[in-house]
Amino acid sequence: MKLSKAPTALASWLAGVAGGPGGLRRYYFCQPPKLLAQEGKLPLMVMLHGCGQMALDFARLTRMHELAARERFFVLYLEQDGFANSKRCWNWCERTSGLAMAEAATLLAAVEQVSRQFAVDADRIALGGFSAGASMAMLMASFAPKRFKAVAMHSGVAPDTAMSTISAMAAMRGLQASPTAFTAFRQAAHAVAVGAKLPALLVLHGDADDIVAPGNADSAAAIWTMASGSAKLRERTWRRGNRHVVRESEFGNQSRTLVVLRKVEGMGHKWSGGKANLPFSDVNGPCATRMIWTFAKGQF
Repeated sequence: MKLSKAPTALASWLAGVAGGPGGLRRYYFCQPPKLLAQEGKLPLMVMLHGCGQMALDFARLTRMHELAARERFFVLYLEQDGFANSKRCWNWCERTSGLAMAEAATLLAAVEQVSRQFAVDADRIALGGFSAGASMAMLMASFAPKRFKAVAMHSGVAPDTAMSTISAMAAMRGLQASPTAFTAFRQAAHAVAVGAKLPALLVLHGDADDIVAPGNADSAAAIWTMASGSAKLRERTWRRGNRHVVRESEFGNQSRTLVVLRKVEGMGHKWSGGKANLPFSDVNGPCATRMIWTFAKGQF
């Protein structure tokens, strides 16, 4: 597929390549216009697209860089290589072969690369992903918990619910086993081993999703809740204007909220509040881009 031009001139774009155990991966780094030295180091939002997308497609859909231009933070759009996956899905599920962790390490290398090159605040880095990108984001956050303050999963599958492409297809349909204590404790044990806490998790999912079963959102939230030792704090339902209704559950402890689960009523496998007339976009949903950044900023 031919690469297209950057989606907007609102910000400064840099195309690059990072290497690691999983090979080479292209990325697009976006910085706000008219950066000033007195601004100091800025936060970084790392964005991972879904299957069938490329980085610039995801940029057009989410417009995270447009929000970044106003809110003053960097955005890193990572891109899957067609040779690594013919459908351009991130290989989050290939745990048995080791490909999942190799690819995650390569993406972490890209984060490190731009962090060294630009004035990125290492204490204010967050992850956001859609579909397969959401699963890879959760995988990266669970195995590099000290690196990220927040992770947002939009319409994804918890990575420990599948070990191969075949089991991933079952998991997407909601046929995977419910989250087990073993899975949760494995994540928690790793976090303790490296002397870190799991980053806060935001889960977004449409309750009419026929590609990735909505139950996966509950599983992801449950895994993170158990791993972080959280408990349910509150539930509420809200709506912004004429957009879809959202059912929200929060989990945490007395000091902070660690997991937020938001189910969007009537939405399919689409980015909530995405740009009109693009694939995987539901313009009638509340703005996922704004929700993800607001959640991440709250963790910083």
